[in-house]
Amino acid sequence: MNSPSTQFVHSRRMGIYEPIHQIGMWGENFKSNGNPNTSASVIVEVDTKLENESETASHEMLAPSNKYDQEATKPTDKIQRRLAQNREAARKSRLRKKAYVQQLENSRLKLVQLEQELERARQQGLYVGGGLEGSHLGFSGAVNSGIAAFEMEYGHWMEEQNRQICELRTALNAHISDVELRILVESGMSHYFELFRMKSTASKADVFYVMSGMWKTSAERFFSWIGGFRPSELLKVLVPQLEPLTEQQFLEVCNLKQSCQQAEDALSQGMEKLQETVSATVAAGQLGEGSYIPQVA
Repeated sequence: MNSPSTQFVHSRRMGIYEPIHQIGMWGENFKSNGNPNTSASVIVEVDTKLENESETASHEMLAPSNKYDQEATKPTDKIQRRLAQNREAARKSRLRKKAYVQQLENSRLKLVQLEQELERARQQGLYVGGGLEGSHLGFSGAVNSGIAAFEMEYGHWMEEQNRQICELRTALNAHISDVELRILVESGMSHYFELFRMKSTASKADVFYVMSGMWKTSAERFFSWIGGFRPSELLKVLVPQLEPLTEQQFLEVCNLKQSCQQAEDALSQGMEKLQETVSATVAAGQLGEGSYIPQVA
């Protein structure tokens, strides 16, 4: 009877957790030393361990908090940098826009100034004559008062020329007397003498302008020679219109042709020599100071 109960008690103590037994074990431990300070030291160690664990836990809790704060500040710094970059880009864009607007304003002022200068030039008497092309102004660069006056006079000269041509045609068709024809011819010759006088005056203002015949139309400039027409070429056109001629008249016309040809050859050779001299002078840099340097160089 006793043996089964004893075995049962041993089985209970080995396999089942008993709080009373654990308390007894704690009590035996305290009693084993036989010293009351032993329990106090154990309690102090337990308290110290608990404090260390609580501090460690608090540090572990604070560390993630600091990490989260740093991660939270990173996007804010990035946004601030981006905003600063946007402000700088906007400032530069405003400066470029301001410079562009200023450039447009300067261009507008220059255009207004050019229009005013052109209007003043027109008021000073620059004239596009009836025989001139509408797109061609007979001056380039700065306005020259002498050339402006010549262009005005040449415009009036062309009007008078057209009037005289109409009178000659009317007289030829009307079969007027030789005396009346002589008057018309002398009037025409005087009219051309006036043109030569005008050219002489204009050449003192700008000889290159007169020599190039810039006041003429493009077709007239194609046949131009030293700012005008070749007399020999004019005679070739005129003589067939005068036939029939007497023998004496024909001889005089031939002598006139020969004289004109000789004078033209001499002038042509002189012009070629002048061009060679000017070219050599410009190439040597010995042209010196003068009002024609920009036009020659």
